[in-house]
Amino acid sequence: MSESLQVLAKHGRTFYLASFLLPPDRREDAARLYQFCRLVDDIADEQADAVALAELEAELLEQRPARPLVANMLELRERRGLPINALIHLIEGVRGDLGTVAVENDAELLRYCYRVAGTVGLMMCAVLGVTDPKALRHAVDLGIAMQLTNISRDVKEDQEMGRRYIPATRGTPKPAVAGLLSMAERYYESAQAGLPHIPLRTRPAIAVAMAVYRQIGRRLVRQGGDPMLGRTVVPLWEKLLAGSRALALLPFTALAPHQTVLHNDLKGLPGCST
Repeated sequence: MSESLQVLAKHGRTFYLASFLLPPDRREDAARLYQFCRLVDDIADEQADAVALAELEAELLEQRPARPLVANMLELRERRGLPINALIHLIEGVRGDLGTVAVENDAELLRYCYRVAGTVGLMMCAVLGVTDPKALRHAVDLGIAMQLTNISRDVKEDQEMGRRYIPATRGTPKPAVAGLLSMAERYYESAQAGLPHIPLRTRPAIAVAMAVYRQIGRRLVRQGGDPMLGRTVVPLWEKLLAGSRALALLPFTALAPHQTVLHNDLKGLPGCST
């Protein structure tokens, strides 16, 4: 197993499970992308080092020699058409995690979610061989939905790190999380409607990853929706059930137009519909 797949298996169990549905070459590329994104997160969470992020950005822009992980991204740009500007937006978003975080409103939250996760959706389009530009807006929505799920699940951990991603306008954690998970569902529905844009060979992996990740929020709701009780974990049997159901329903998924209202707060950002 490659180093990238080892990182994916250790830190991204849901995505590792879904990656078995990808062709071997696409699977390795997805793992390399995950490993890079993991590096960016670790710099923010474990090192809180703005200089290290700036150095990473300079390597992506070929302003200084690239370490192997960055060289992989530059190679993916040439071979798969990976949008390097999405990586720059990702670093910009993670840079906002340094120090104290206090999100004020939904618009600020959604733009943050775009930068740290919607951009990953854009890059995965390149990895998966997606060619229809209309797919990009649905890919952004999947990233946003997953990030809203993360935020809802990790309220307690984030609070201990001095980070509050729940908008101040939404009030106290429990009702606020219910609202965020409801918002996430709208973005998941949009992502689901965009699945037919993905080539047949790579579509099942995304359908499974989305379905399994979506279970985190649904399980949190079933458990009472209180994020302060600790991180919600989806057991393996439930992941397998959700993934199997997603695969069974995939042939019946109909393409639907993107709802531009979902991107009202994302104006000017690459891949968005407004």
